[in-house]
Order: sequence, then structure tokens, then C-alpha cells
Amino acid sequence: MLTLQKNQLMWTDWKKKVKPDAQIPKRLFWDVDWNSFDMQKSRAFVAERVVERGDLEDFYTMFSLYGGVKAVRDIYKNEVYSLSPRALAFICLTFDLKKEKMKCYIRRRSKEIPWNY
Repeated sequence: MLTLQKNQLMWTDWKKKVKPDAQIPKRLFWDVDWNSFDMQKSRAFVAERVVERGDLEDFYTMFSLYGGVKAVRDIYKNEVYSLSPRALAFICLTFDLKKEKMKCYIRRRSKEIPWNY
């Protein structure tokens, strides 16, 4: 139980650490046309890129952009379609989620082929 408390404390002071003019860095989206990209409509894509290629400050910025830790937790749980095993483990650990309840894990499991012909 102590482990969960440590994980929950990881994000408690994010409001102090986010910069007032912070934006998700364009370096994470080298393949996106910024003229037509909508951060709100593409929040699952943004969340995926932040965990796969971003740093801690990018998480703080994402919390600010999407309404806090709980909102981002829900994005990872219910909207993100694809995460690497490493990113999935990190998200489960830091947001206290079960991988079996996450959309990206359920989707991956449903695509597995039982036999290799």
C-alpha cells in the first residue's frame, strides 16, 4: 500500500511546476501539420506521444492543458489506443491503473492470434 501512496504523490505538486506559458513541444509531433492540428480533439494522440517521447515537464503541461491529473488519467485509461509495453507499465504504475482495464491493453489482447500458421 505504501507504493500506491508514493505513486499518487508523484503528481501532487504539478501546478507549482508547470510554467504559465507552457505548451506541448512541437518536437514530439514532427509528423503533424500544425495548421490543422487540434490539441483538444487529438488528446489521446497527444497523451500517447507524451508518454512515449516526452519528459516530466510535458506531463505537467498536459495536466494543465486537459484539466488535471484525473482528466489525463481518464484519457490514458479510456481513450489511448496504443502504448508500448514500457509506456503501459509506466502509466499503470504512476496513475494507479490496472492494465486489464485500459483500452489499449484490451484492444491489444483482442488482436492476438491464438495460432501461428
